[in-house]
Amino acid sequence: MTRPFRFGVVAPVLTDVPTWRDQVQRIADGGYSTLLVPDVPHWQPAPAPTLAMAAAWTNLRVGTWVYASPLRPAWSTAWEAHSMSVLTEGRFEMGIGTGRPGIEDELRHLGMPVASPGERLARVRETVTALGELDGAGAHTPVVMAVRGPRARALALELADTVTIAAVASDSRATVAALAREVQAARDVELALHVPVVGDLVAPFMASARDTDATALREADSLAVLPADPAAAAEEIQRRREEIGYSYFVLGAEGADRLAPMVAELAGR
Repeated sequence: MTRPFRFGVVAPVLTDVPTWRDQVQRIADGGYSTLLVPDVPHWQPAPAPTLAMAAAWTNLRVGTWVYASPLRPAWSTAWEAHSMSVLTEGRFEMGIGTGRPGIEDELRHLGMPVASPGERLARVRETVTALGELDGAGAHTPVVMAVRGPRARALALELADTVTIAAVASDSRATVAALAREVQAARDVELALHVPVVGDLVAPFMASARDTDATALREADSLAVLPADPAAAAEEIQRRREEIGYSYFVLGAEGADRLAPMVAELAGR
């Protein structure tokens, strides 16, 4: 069965609050389903209060893109996620992963232990399991997992509602597509694709990431890029759903403004 399109926007607080509130309202008015924020200490307000404000201002779904498991105790994260789900009346999605590239340096800077990849993955399991226990039988907080290696993909197939492949700049379209198809072949799960580059616009929260160069990514035919023209972008994401199975597309806030006409045309179809 073909899943309908939905679109999310990663919109951290990088301005004064009134400007950010206007941005959140534009996202809601543009037909996007979900407002997302990253989990980066000392860079913006913490995810839960930030998302609670966005949920109070609009009818958007809200979520983390994504909790970094080595930064957070499992039960505490689960409690926060469950509380967000309750207070938004089911509009919260918990995104979680083992941490972006370079998380080891961040942990050292914060004076926290540097957990092994296996320990980080185990904490993801503990968090999702605790969240399910807190939700109980009558509720379910959707879980989005950012994964890459075989052990992480296997865990996502066991626990996640939505899966996104944690791509790196050097990944070709074929590499990411193969991993995504492998996941969906094993279980009919929603596939999400993070697209931080629209035309020449790079999402600010990704601008400092290693090798996030718009020109190089376009030349490599990377899945991390969409055309700036809404009609061309619409054609491309329909191709990606047909050929790979992606139905949930996550954009940066600046690209979201540019592609709002595409979203208005395709959301829910």
